[in-house]
Amino acid sequence: MGHTRWLNEQEKRAWTAFTTAHALLYRRVEQRDKRDFGLSGLRYEILARLSSAPDRELRMAEPAGALINSKSGLTNQIGQMEKSELVRRRTCPSDERAVHAVLTDDGMALLKQATPGHVQMVPELLMGVLTPDPVRALADGLGEAGCRMTAGPCDGET
Repeated sequence: MGHTRWLNEQEKRAWTAFTTAHALLYRRVEQRDKRDFGLSGLRYEILARLSSAPDRELRMAEPAGALINSKSGLTNQIGQMEKSELVRRRTCPSDERAVHAVLTDDGMALLKQATPGHVQMVPELLMGVLTPDPVRALADGLGEAGCRMTAGPCDGET
């Protein structure tokens, strides 16, 4: 058997700080979004990703991979959001097997309502305690880690 590498003290401290800060920040943002807009964190992220996609639509497989969610889990979320008329599904004319999620005007309106408070919490609770160098290091390091874990292309814009 090979030698198991343990985290050193600095790595343990960083890991604990990262997991704690992520969990607490996500919980606070999600509580606010649920209370004020009925949106789970995942549903907010789906709306946000669709809003920045060309024509406000993505193949269903794209948000599933980006949001680290299973295709069936995403299909369930999209189905619930479709009932609320926040998104709709459409088949791709060039590939009938491909289904696209499309952000509706109602979905975009809800996202526009939810975003200011949602976005305000990130600098208030996380970025506001960091200076520019640690923010840059965090963005670069976590961006690279995400690329490695998803085997996605790393284009230097993390």
